[in-house]
Amino acid sequence: MFNNSAQLFGQETLKASNVRSTLRRFLAYFRPYWLILLMVLVFLVGSTYMTVLVPDLIGQSVDCYLTPFIAGEQAAEFMPFLADLPESVTSQITPDAGFESNCWYTTPDLSLSSSQALSAFGGLILLIVGLYVFSAIFTGLQFYLTSWAGYHVLRDLRAKVFVHVHRLSLGYFSKHEAGDVMSRFTNDMDTIQQVIGFGLVQVASGIMLLFWIIWTMMRLSVGYALLTLITLPFMFVVTVWLSSQARKAFRRARQEIGSVNADLQENIAAVREVQAFGREEENITQFREGNAANRDANIRAQAFSSALAPSLEALSYVSMAIVAVVGGLVLINGGSLLGTTVSLGLVITFIGYSQQFNRPVQQIAILWTNIQNAIAGAERIFNLLDATPDVTDSADAIPLPPVAGHVKLENVWAEYNPGEPVLRGIDIEAQPGETVAIVGPTGAGKTTIINLLPRFWDVSAGKVTFDGYDVRDVTRHSLRSQIGIVLQDTFLFSDTVANNIRYGKPDATDEEVIEAAKLARAHDFIQNLENGYETILGERGSGLSQGQRQLIAIARVAMTDPRILILDEATSSVDTRTEREIQAALNKLLAGRTSFVIAHRLSTIRNANQVLYVEAGEIVEKGTHTSLLEQQGKYYDLYMSQFRRTVTDETVDEELTFIAD
Repeated sequence: MFNNSAQLFGQETLKASNVRSTLRRFLAYFRPYWLILLMVLVFLVGSTYMTVLVPDLIGQSVDCYLTPFIAGEQAAEFMPFLADLPESVTSQITPDAGFESNCWYTTPDLSLSSSQALSAFGGLILLIVGLYVFSAIFTGLQFYLTSWAGYHVLRDLRAKVFVHVHRLSLGYFSKHEAGDVMSRFTNDMDTIQQVIGFGLVQVASGIMLLFWIIWTMMRLSVGYALLTLITLPFMFVVTVWLSSQARKAFRRARQEIGSVNADLQENIAAVREVQAFGREEENITQFREGNAANRDANIRAQAFSSALAPSLEALSYVSMAIVAVVGGLVLINGGSLLGTTVSLGLVITFIGYSQQFNRPVQQIAILWTNIQNAIAGAERIFNLLDATPDVTDSADAIPLPPVAGHVKLENVWAEYNPGEPVLRGIDIEAQPGETVAIVGPTGAGKTTIINLLPRFWDVSAGKVTFDGYDVRDVTRHSLRSQIGIVLQDTFLFSDTVANNIRYGKPDATDEEVIEAAKLARAHDFIQNLENGYETILGERGSGLSQGQRQLIAIARVAMTDPRILILDEATSSVDTRTEREIQAALNKLLAGRTSFVIAHRLSTIRNANQVLYVEAGEIVEKGTHTSLLEQQGKYYDLYMSQFRRTVTDETVDEELTFIAD
């Protein structure tokens, strides 16, 4: 068992990644919820304003109340140690510097008594506490509303991806493993879910807070503001470099987990083959290698992500130290900073702003690395959404009316890879009610021929017509609704037997289901199941034999009453006795329908109106079973080398069984 997922993932990483484009495309999904986002914006502005206002009010409480109070004679009765301070210090906290002009809450009054000053100071503290409370309430509402909108967006995105997957052609799934596609729905969606509520609000709030703080600091003191922001360039450089490295590592981690899922899905689905060929150890080793690669990618991503917090925190402490030391020196020396008089309250205000400024920088940086993970997941999801179906309805496609069953393939060429034709000039004409049997060696192009009928693939030249309608000129749904397909590898859903039979006709009554089962000769064994038609089947119909699964599949096709029937080796994997049961059911189903049969059983071939021998993408012989034997050509050679005579029992005519390739 081989796995080419690494090559596929390698191809994906070669595509250019555009963070801005991905974010813009993702945010477009929020447009239907613009009113919710408007409410979030209102709460965001309100909470940010309150957050920025608090340090200013704390500084005012010092300059407008504590400083005048300390300078007043009444302060000695509360703080006698002030009398022991040197004059060089006490002179800097006098109320004569004009700081009262910065007090918008109230104007300080030195004539206030100690109790009055403390009472006014207490009122300001209560205002600050109130701002904290309302800011917390507004922040909580932001998170709730953003999460509400975000989870609705995720629901819409999942639905869109699911719809798109069903529109993709079979060619996409032949090149991409099911586990990797499933990873887009699970792991990649989970990475977005982890940040869509909390992360988006934090980043938006942090960005607004940063700009608001910068503007407020510039308004209070340009010099002090520049001093506070002195570490900002270093923070920017550290953030950009570590974030870029984290994003690359997270993208690699997303690809590796997709590889792990693909390996897991493949090995679980093929557990019988794995055990039959004794490949357990080899597959375990392969899985360990993929799992180790996923581990290493995640460790590398987390290493870069974890380095951000301590790096930015260290720079944050450096910034606070600069603000405190320089402010203290200016206060002691009684000077100013770039024309701005520095007060004790101003120093405290800027220390508060320094803390507030550095906190959102850290939050944005740390959350941004998580968002990189989500962006990497979103890129993979959008790559899936950008995958263009190979087969689509034309702009002027019309519904195909009910057909009689006249099918023609005229000079048909087909290819899976450009320049590598699989079919070369195929001409087939089947009249209504005829059966066309297709035989030939493995890889000759038999399955490709029948895949062209329901437009699972498109011709590269020539055309396929139903009653004169080119299949490219009609809608795929109307075309496929008139075609029934029974494959060798039958797929049944984990649902009741009845619902599996009515899968192509969900509104079918119970009586119609039973009638279809009787036509397929499945009614008797279904009645013997534990709950009859309401028996819930296991995954892929586990619990039933291969023949029973095949009979239910035939009943499912019979339910839709198709005009065109396709049988792709429908009886090749069952024993002779079961094959007779299935063949009897197929004979009823084939009656009156145009049928194309890839056969492994001679019983089907000898009753066909036409037998086509296909080799290397060409029809090399065409005729009936008898006429082809008389020609003694390639079909005759195949017949002589791969058919053997067996006698089943005395009451049954001799039957020739085709030995599968």
